[in-house]
Amino acid sequence: MKISSRRLLLILVIIVVAIQLYRPAETNPPEDPSHNIKAVAQVTPEVDQIFSRSCNDCHSHKTVWPWYSKIAPASWLVASDVTDGRRHLNFSEFATYKTERQQRRLSEICDEVTEGGMPLKQYTWIHKETPLDRQQRDTVCAWTKAEQQRITEKTGVQVPPPRKPGMQAEQKNSSAPKP
Repeated sequence: MKISSRRLLLILVIIVVAIQLYRPAETNPPEDPSHNIKAVAQVTPEVDQIFSRSCNDCHSHKTVWPWYSKIAPASWLVASDVTDGRRHLNFSEFATYKTERQQRRLSEICDEVTEGGMPLKQYTWIHKETPLDRQQRDTVCAWTKAEQQRITEKTGVQVPPPRKPGMQAEQKNSSAPKP
C-alpha cells in the first residue's frame, strides 16, 4: 500500500494539531519577598543583573514564557527545563532553604557557571544575551564565596564538602577490608 504525499501531509498536520491539546502549565507562583534570595543574601547589583538576564527564567518565579513555550513540542521542553531548574535551585524560595542547603547551592552556582553548565546551551542558543563571559563567571563565583563566608560567620554553618554521585558507595568500599 502506497501512501500519497497529500495523505502523509494530512496525517502530519493532524498529529501537530493533536499534540497542541496537551499544554504544560506555565506557572509563575506569587513571590513572597521574605522567601527570596535577597531576604537572606547580600546580592550585589552586578550579580542581580546577571541572575535577571541569565538565570531567573528557570530558577525563580519570574519566568518570562516566550512565544515558543506555547507550541508543542517546544512547550514540553521549556516547561520541563523550568520545573527542573526551580526544583534544583529557586531564587524565589532560597530563604526557605536550610542553611546547609543554601551553602551547598552557592557552591553549585559557582561550579556550574565556571564549568559552563549554566545557563543551559539550549537556552543560550535562543537567548543570545544570556551566555556568561569570564568576568561575569568570576563575579558570580566571588559573590558566592563571599556569601558563604558571611553565612558561616553569621550562623557557624560551614560550607559542606561537595556531593559527588557514588561517593558514599566509594567510601563504604574503601573502608571494607581488602582480600
